Amino acid sequence: MSAPDGEVPVADADAQRSLRERVADYDWRRRIAGRRSLDAPYRVLVGVAGAVVVAFGIVTIPLPGPGWLTVIAGLFVLATEFAWAERLLEYTRRQVAGWTEWLGRQSVVVRLGVAVLTAAFVYAVLLVTLHVTGVPHWVPGWVPLWH
Repeated sequence: MSAPDGEVPVADADAQRSLRERVADYDWRRRIAGRRSLDAPYRVLVGVAGAVVVAFGIVTIPLPGPGWLTVIAGLFVLATEFAWAERLLEYTRRQVAGWTEWLGRQSVVVRLGVAVLTAAFVYAVLLVTLHVTGVPHWVPGWVPLWH
């Protein structure tokens, strides 16, 4: 969709620009980029922070909680500075959209089966984690865990 004078509307222009380009347009980012003594350490800081978030997310994927969401958040942080992370984030977005679309086309039985298998996997990981790390004293005695 074009504006009457042939220019691309702002909303469409932002959708076509990469995350890195949009972040680079902010005044604070331009000031950092204008000084080499700040730009390299800033990129290193973003890389380390994003890598820590991604690593934490990967470790927590099998545990109950937002493991994948944490990985995606870390990729988002990395994608503000690195093209490879932006490509990986876009690939992840397409895969999640494809999985969601596929699952939505399935029958209720298949969707329930996926839900049950997911819950069983999370429960098994939780049991193994508690077995390896030890059962906390606050867990009620009726919970079927190793004691």
